[in-house]
Order: sequence, then C-alpha cells, then structure tokens
Amino acid sequence: MTLSEQLPPGGKGIIATASKDGIPNTAIYAVPHVIDESTVAWGMTRGRTHRNLAVNPNAAYLYMAPGGETRGVRLTLLLKEIKEADPLLSLIRERTREAVSREAGDSICFVAFFAVTESRPLI
Repeated sequence: MTLSEQLPPGGKGIIATASKDGIPNTAIYAVPHVIDESTVAWGMTRGRTHRNLAVNPNAAYLYMAPGGETRGVRLTLLLKEIKEADPLLSLIRERTREAVSREAGDSICFVAFFAVTESRPLI
C-alpha cells in the first residue's frame, strides 16, 4: 500500500514532538501533503510544534483514517527542512482559508518537510 493510500482524506491526525528537554507535545494536524513515498509536508504556525522542531527534529504522526477505528497509520518522522517561502506554503494557506477561516490560513507561516523513517499500521 502506498503512503498516499494509507492517508486518505477525511480522517484525523495527531503529531507528536518533544522539546530539547524531552517534554512532549501533541497537536491535531490535517492529513499531510505526500511529496513522494518517503517525504510528507505540513503547514505550521509559530506554535509549540514548530518551536520543538527547531531544537529536536524527531516527530511522530498518528492518522486515524475514515471508515473505522482500526484504519490508519503511524509514521515516525525526521524533519528535513522548514521553509518560510515555497509554492506549497501558498497552496496550504489558500486551502486552509477556504476550509477553516481566513485567520487560520493567515496564521500559517511555514511549510515543514519530513522524511518518513518508519510506517506502521494503526493497530
């Protein structure tokens, strides 16, 4: 099953990061943009997730796919880069403005690209 097939639209996701001192943080995140079979990306605000990634590039993402409590995937991630300007960032802002609100889209400041180092079933 491809990475895109494991991340169908309409589900719910949670990203987990940790500070340099190991203090964990979780946040609700949309399904990522699949760049290729080993790279995903998300838009980010200037929040705790972004601050944690600036000092600790490791993250995990849990995605609960629509259609059943056991459908989904767990991804282990390694931050590749964070960009403040990128065509994908513009697209993410535009889609967020349409789906959520103008303010939500305007609050997205970065696009973060991650290497997928491991993919496991939800259960």
